[in-house]
Amino acid sequence: MIAHRGAGGVERENTLQAFVASGNRTYYGQECDVHVTSDGKFLVYHDDNTGRLCNADFIMEQTPFEKLRALKIKETDSEEFSDTLKMPAFEEYLTVASRYEKVAVVELKNRMSAEKIAEAIETCKKYYSLDKIIFISFFFENLVDVRRLLPNQAVQFLIGEWQDDLPARLSEHGFGLDIGYWSLTEERVKALHAKGVLVNCWTCNDKKDADRLVRWGVDFITTDILE
Repeated sequence: MIAHRGAGGVERENTLQAFVASGNRTYYGQECDVHVTSDGKFLVYHDDNTGRLCNADFIMEQTPFEKLRALKIKETDSEEFSDTLKMPAFEEYLTVASRYEKVAVVELKNRMSAEKIAEAIETCKKYYSLDKIIFISFFFENLVDVRRLLPNQAVQFLIGEWQDDLPARLSEHGFGLDIGYWSLTEERVKALHAKGVLVNCWTCNDKKDADRLVRWGVDFITTDILE
């Protein structure tokens, strides 16, 4: 079980509080979302724009680190802005994952340059261990760049809907899959496993759905609240 954006069903998503909460629970791993700021630093936040959760609306990739860090984030289950919730720096997230020995599932948001991906890898090496990291991305090229530097690194291609060429395509590159759980069937899981492709799925919050996925043999389930 992978805690989506930390324990996002318990604490405000993608905050240190959420990552500590998932660290204190039975999750195998905890997922985060990493953006590159306009001044080339790494911040953890999901959306491309800050307006959904923050007290101002900026584009993540067009705004400097310190301006984004100064934003206030809404309290959990509230429209009130917190004086303590902030966007974590990537190294802060890794420090928490390391402290609780959770697998760090790192989503590389948007298309990153090869140089920034190399820098993200070095940050992982400095603050944790690459054998405890899974890189995921909706951008196939991001994962290709990761594997160019780390031929054996665990990576998973993010996608919402099923495509018939996924088993062969992912097997060719040695990638895992992280797919919208509603797109899976037992036959599709078997087809992926037959090609040696590990199967993760997002974001399943219903126990009956999760039980079915387990019966089908998925390898990971990403969830906001289930353990």
